[in-house]
Amino acid sequence: MKLQQLRYALEVSRHNLNVSEAAEALFTSQPGISKQIRLLEEELGIQIFIRSGKRVVSVSQPGKAVLELAERILRDVQNIKNIGHEFTDQDSGSLTIATTHTQARYALPKVVSEFVKKYPKVKLSIKQGNPSAISQMVVSGEADFAIATESLEEGDELRKLPCSEWTHAVLVPDHHPLLECMNPLSLSDLARFPLVTYEFAINNNSNISRAFYKARLDMPSVALSSADTDVLKTYVRLGLGVGLMAKMAYDKQLDRDLHLIDASHLFEPSQTYIALRPDTYLRGYTYDFINLFAPGLNRERIDKILYQPVEEDFSI
Repeated sequence: MKLQQLRYALEVSRHNLNVSEAAEALFTSQPGISKQIRLLEEELGIQIFIRSGKRVVSVSQPGKAVLELAERILRDVQNIKNIGHEFTDQDSGSLTIATTHTQARYALPKVVSEFVKKYPKVKLSIKQGNPSAISQMVVSGEADFAIATESLEEGDELRKLPCSEWTHAVLVPDHHPLLECMNPLSLSDLARFPLVTYEFAINNNSNISRAFYKARLDMPSVALSSADTDVLKTYVRLGLGVGLMAKMAYDKQLDRDLHLIDASHLFEPSQTYIALRPDTYLRGYTYDFINLFAPGLNRERIDKILYQPVEEDFSI
């Protein structure tokens, strides 16, 4: 059994059982991947993947157990490498961050700029997605950590480090009727118009849904939802609906054709978190990046949250 074989099998699984895409991601050939997976299956005496002709169509039951262990093994191997690199090459390596478009576009540029100046040899990569997707990136090992809001679905596999709070704002074009209702804006005013907002904002557990529920108002119709704030602004400009998004996403220069109406009094503040696996060995520069993004999170505090045992509450 070789680590390469485990890596090949995992990559096929991550690419929705598409061997060609897995080969492209690993910069190798499709026949080479298929051969190595066959050799692994022969050694184990089971089928990891169920096939129809030459196509992989599903993962077998024992194959699911193998892939789960393979992911853990490869993660531990990477942790071992990280420990070695930490003491032999402290200022170089790689760091992959999974985050939402809003964080990548509006919250991270200054932090990234400072980090790159301090660690020019570190290869930095930022992957974007919705909260569910970026959570899975961390769970699967595709990203070192995720930066997102409280809607991040971490389950039992991730730990969340609280960073900061952000508030909502309403964006409208010139001459919009809401501009006459700003003393201050009320939920009943907002409920008159369709919304253009984030995908996760319309979940039943979102701050927005809770606010309308508490006010005994029907949730407004959603004309468009997207994970991309710039896409939302485009459709607000077209008059599709009222924009409801993070206040930090408003740029006075670039968005001077839109009007910002503060909505922080209408909705509870949202929390920004960093989510990591508790079995991850963090490089020194990873601690520094987190501290640049959230100055209240130093190494000691990160370790305390990340590695402390989870206390189960069995009280009724």
